[in-house]
Amino acid sequence: MAEFARLLIDESARQNLIAPSTLDSIWSRHIVDSAQLIGLAAENEGDWLDIGSGAGFPGLVVATLTERRTVLVEPRKRRVEFLHAAAEALGIANRVSVMAGKVESVSEPVAVISARAVAQLNALLASAVQCSRRKTLWILPKGRTAREEVAVAEQTWHGVFHVEQSITDPESLIVLAKGVSRR
Repeated sequence: MAEFARLLIDESARQNLIAPSTLDSIWSRHIVDSAQLIGLAAENEGDWLDIGSGAGFPGLVVATLTERRTVLVEPRKRRVEFLHAAAEALGIANRVSVMAGKVESVSEPVAVISARAVAQLNALLASAVQCSRRKTLWILPKGRTAREEVAVAEQTWHGVFHVEQSITDPESLIVLAKGVSRR
């Protein structure tokens, strides 16, 4: 992970991958925050889809720390180029697919779907439900608004929704969902 942190810091001088104010806390704020999601998905074996991968959180962290095939979806060209280069440099390109575009164009079913700071829960579910099956686990770091977003989503979506406390920030929450389908 140290190599990934170095790559990210170097690239941050060329493009705004993460807020400059968080570079000093890259380990806790980004890497550990992403790594904690792996334990939440331990029982869901199979491919991992990361929506809006940006700087590679959590997708590249998952691919580096596990043997999972990981699909990173990112619409911004320069970030796609960074994700490709980082996967190569980390020696994980054989199990990382980087897709340039929006998740609506992806249809392959996966075991786990993650998205960090991408969209409101309702919009996120709508954009990727075609990749979800009954047993797919959605792991969505949402911050303080998690419970409110779940309440809104439950008006449109069936499923089992649960909110977990983040280990990296006492004010941060993670939405877990399974069995997601439209009402």
